[in-house]
Amino acid sequence: MRFLSRVPFYKRAFPHTLRSPIRNMNTAAANEVLYALTVGNAPTRPSPEDVLEKSHHTESGFRNPWESFRDLSSSEIMQMMISRRLSGKGNSPDTTPPTVNVRKPQFLPTRDTPKLRSTWLGHACYYVEFPSGLRVLFDPVFEARCGPCCGPVTLGPKRYTEPACQVKDLPIIDVVVISHNHYDHLSYPTVSEIAKRHPNCHFFAPLGNKSWFQSSGIQNVTELDWWDERDIAMSPKENRGSQVEPVGEVSADAGIKARISCLPCQHITARGPFDKFKTLWASWSIESGGRKVYFTGDSGYRSVDEVPDGEDDYDPKYDFPICPAFKQVGEFRGPFDLGLIPIGAYAPRHIFSAAHADPHDAVRMFKDTKCKNALGMHWGTWVLTEEDVLEPPRKLKEALKKHDIPEEGVFDVCEIGESREFE
Repeated sequence: MRFLSRVPFYKRAFPHTLRSPIRNMNTAAANEVLYALTVGNAPTRPSPEDVLEKSHHTESGFRNPWESFRDLSSSEIMQMMISRRLSGKGNSPDTTPPTVNVRKPQFLPTRDTPKLRSTWLGHACYYVEFPSGLRVLFDPVFEARCGPCCGPVTLGPKRYTEPACQVKDLPIIDVVVISHNHYDHLSYPTVSEIAKRHPNCHFFAPLGNKSWFQSSGIQNVTELDWWDERDIAMSPKENRGSQVEPVGEVSADAGIKARISCLPCQHITARGPFDKFKTLWASWSIESGGRKVYFTGDSGYRSVDEVPDGEDDYDPKYDFPICPAFKQVGEFRGPFDLGLIPIGAYAPRHIFSAAHADPHDAVRMFKDTKCKNALGMHWGTWVLTEEDVLEPPRKLKEALKKHDIPEEGVFDVCEIGESREFE
């Protein structure tokens, strides 16, 4: 049935069965100075009073501890989507080209980075080049389909825009940050190739994901809880063996330093039908070279009831609770030079709002987290929900105008493969 590819069921269906050991591969990046990467505990910083309560933990996994979240099961979502199709209310987005323009990305050839630089590689994947020389890749998925592998076949929605590049085209990858384990954010083939081509790379993921990486043959992984932080330090190393050091104290005279912060957001996790909420989801902050980047990951902002067509669910008569986590992030870890914020996969709102922000939610996230600039993501790649494929950037401009924010130059959208620089 064709409509099944339109809902995020495939993000949570059937775990991968492919596993292989990770082996080193010679790459162009190996011709650069090799760095030993050390992960160490960061000094304690202020955080919300309720952090120690761990209210997002349960006996069997994790939860969203806020009134802003309303849980729907996969079967409930499917039933509602089927009902919409049968009633004629459902929308099948037209992916006929042209949609989102794709360009060949231009990465810096060395670690010399005058300004903070960010390149959108499609959906939620960004490659960020920090002035310190640090190179971070967020939620990389380069496959044609986002879904589980069944032998040689990958299930799930197919891209309607081509990838801007492949893993082999990325010159340096020091850190990979994963927001959660859905297939459009965590891909076994992609992370396996990254680990092969960049054996010095270190992976950061929310609690509960380390075992998945290790079973995939990847040992350079650190899992964190909300509000946990780690410092990393990278120093030139002559030995061309393994480039990742055990967890310890970071060197004061390291050439490249950064702080990685795991932060809350509102979402769900699962890679199969029986592991919902078993692993944590998160947003992230990366500080390096005097610049701070906030990666929202995949998140909702409110849980919205179905409202009559044409009505604004932000009308004062609708008082839907908002997620308090983003104001906490802004208060305790902001301001940020750049926010990478989701704007797509949101329709219909009464079904997907709890887990996915729309552009109006995204602008409020932007303000709550005290981002100076932002770029949109989580759109333009796969059809996961019902909004037209080019609707998110249009709605973003409407939302910015509503908040008296310039429609260009503050919170923008990019072409896939486009780089933006920030002071």
